[in-house]
Amino acid sequence: EMAASVCRVGSTVGRVLAKTRSPILLSLRRGQASVSYAQSLVGAPETQVSALDNGLRIASEDTGHATCTVGVWISAGSRYENEKNNGAGFFLEHMAFKGTKKHPQTALEQQVESMGAHLSAYTSREHTAFYMKTLTKDLPKAVELLSDVVQSCSLNEADIEQQRSVVLREMEEVEGNLQEVCLDLLHTAAYQGTPLGQSVLGPSSNARNLTRQDLVDYISSHYKAPRMVLAAAGGVNHDELVGMAKSHFSGLSFQYEGDAVPVLSPCRFTGSEIRMRDDALPLAHIAIAVEGASVSSPDIVPLMVANAIVGSYDLTYGGGKHLSSRLARLAVEENLCHSFQAFHSAYSDTGLMGIHFVSDKHHIDDMMHWTQNAWMNLCTTVTDSDVVRAQNALKASLIGQLNGTTPICDDIGRHILNYGRRIPLAEWSARIDAVTPRMVRDICSKYIYDKCPAMVAIGPIEQLPDYNRMRSGMYWLRF
Repeated sequence: EMAASVCRVGSTVGRVLAKTRSPILLSLRRGQASVSYAQSLVGAPETQVSALDNGLRIASEDTGHATCTVGVWISAGSRYENEKNNGAGFFLEHMAFKGTKKHPQTALEQQVESMGAHLSAYTSREHTAFYMKTLTKDLPKAVELLSDVVQSCSLNEADIEQQRSVVLREMEEVEGNLQEVCLDLLHTAAYQGTPLGQSVLGPSSNARNLTRQDLVDYISSHYKAPRMVLAAAGGVNHDELVGMAKSHFSGLSFQYEGDAVPVLSPCRFTGSEIRMRDDALPLAHIAIAVEGASVSSPDIVPLMVANAIVGSYDLTYGGGKHLSSRLARLAVEENLCHSFQAFHSAYSDTGLMGIHFVSDKHHIDDMMHWTQNAWMNLCTTVTDSDVVRAQNALKASLIGQLNGTTPICDDIGRHILNYGRRIPLAEWSARIDAVTPRMVRDICSKYIYDKCPAMVAIGPIEQLPDYNRMRSGMYWLRF
């Protein structure tokens, strides 16, 4: 009886879905002719962009959902900090939801809860975001609350003291995630002596010693209208959103005290290494990277294709020796590692292109050899079939990432800060299709071949080769 009732409910839901003409639900209808990849790109709603008089930009995409995500993206992050206040941005993220001048903490929490919304934030090296996922009808309230959080955070001394222990606990948690530690240290080595080498969390001494004034100074020097984007995706009417922005964000300052506009100091990549040997750990975490392309460089697309050729692998993958990535096949056949992934972290004027792998202590040397061999192959012997496969994988992952209003909203916010516009999927797709094997070889040679890598290794790493030997794996003797 129970099963029958479930079936009945299922068929009712099916009928309701069949009646609704939402593009997301169309794909659920049985017998619906599937839309081709090209049609889906053309059918993507366009992103509309406007600006207020104070320089704040408003960007939104109307997908017709009943829900939406709206947020404020700010070009501020740990790269804008110095040794004394490193970690201020991350600390502020914790303070943001502890109440504002208009809404004390309990009132703020009640407002969000009563709307059934999610309020969240993140800080990275160059960006900070505060965003809210909510029902479309509650968008005006969401914009009002976000403007309050960004512009008039109360920063009570008591809350600051209470958050110190929370931040320290989070740092402790991150220390346990060796992959994160590894990639943080990679920045420390690669960008040593520059602000990009600082971690987002900052040192624990700063978490203990940051004052209310430090936080106030950070806000007053970075939270300026021209460096902010109000981004939204879902069931959002752009003109209405602009109206809301005018009423809530028009008062945002665009002037700096004494005209002291914070300019990003140029960064400098240094080939170097950090080793943290600990034979008590079961597995070694190792990352090796070269200086990659910046976020707005045209070289970034061929480098993304190159990374898709190298691919990724995890012990749990089926496929074994039939995996498409050559390095993954070798990893399976020779039992080289537990997992690896190629990555590219792009910043406004530089990037880190590398490979992170986890292996046991007996296979580090071999895994490092084949990792560098994969890089040399990118520079010398990439074939048509490699590139076609990587293009397909890359396009699939680009589209697959935008699965919901929150990822789309994040994409819009970051694009406006990085490029001053939202690059549509159709344009990404065309740029990926334009990549040829020759381009991959030439551009990989420009960034990888005979360059000094930055390298980090944590765990039982006795077998890791000397830095000079790894440096000599960055070229081949060819005639």
